[in-house]
Amino acid sequence: MSEEQSQNEQPQQQQSSGSSSAGDQPPRARGLEALKTHILEHKVETALWATRALTLLFCISYLIPVFGNPYNSYQKVLMSNAATSALRLNQRIPSVQFSREFFVQLLMEDSAHYLLYSLIFMYTSPMTMVLAPIFLFALLHFASYSLGLLDIIGQNSALGSRFLISLVEYHHRNILRGAAFVEIFLMPHCILSLLIGRGSLITPFAYYRFLTLRYSSRRNPYTRNMFLELRVTSEHLANSPSTPTFLRNAIFRAITFISGLAPAVSQ
Repeated sequence: MSEEQSQNEQPQQQQSSGSSSAGDQPPRARGLEALKTHILEHKVETALWATRALTLLFCISYLIPVFGNPYNSYQKVLMSNAATSALRLNQRIPSVQFSREFFVQLLMEDSAHYLLYSLIFMYTSPMTMVLAPIFLFALLHFASYSLGLLDIIGQNSALGSRFLISLVEYHHRNILRGAAFVEIFLMPHCILSLLIGRGSLITPFAYYRFLTLRYSSRRNPYTRNMFLELRVTSEHLANSPSTPTFLRNAIFRAITFISGLAPAVSQ
């Protein structure tokens, strides 16, 4: 995706009657009862938090195959990510319409992009690289919402967990840049998998469509920015005096080819 942010805002307290000012408002209720109330009032957000927790759990289960078959864990990661994307998409576009305008609006949503991402790799041979963006996004949003839940329970609850979660949030830009970097290099990985007989013919074409959608994203510019960073780095390498002529020409041809594949981005 930044990639869509978790909606963690809490309901504002009612001002007391009479001449009481905003500073005289009673403190918000905290504890398990407050947490229960919050969950009941924010069912979809809580469901998103739970599906992201499952995504992280299945990713760990795939990388450390102690509990069951790694292939099953791989499939569960993609299914839980698809469930997260579908829930988020329902938040963004609650009403379904059968029209061209609705379909165009649907394709502009980041959630639709990652629903497509899950479907592309659902039935391919497991590729660990595929899970990296899913894991990073799940970790970021899970940490963000968990911090809000800990605030509801109590300010001093689980200080160690709060520190780790805050650390993840502090590095959210690097996490999003890392996810974008992996998404870009998954394209040559898909082509290589096809050449060695481990991928299907449709995967590179479908993934190219996903990558163009990420490049054109209105809410998450990290993929577009990462392409720009890679281009600047490649041009710097090509213009270095120590770079052989054949390599310099190959780099510039690659830049020209890839730039020609980039979709037009509306301002």
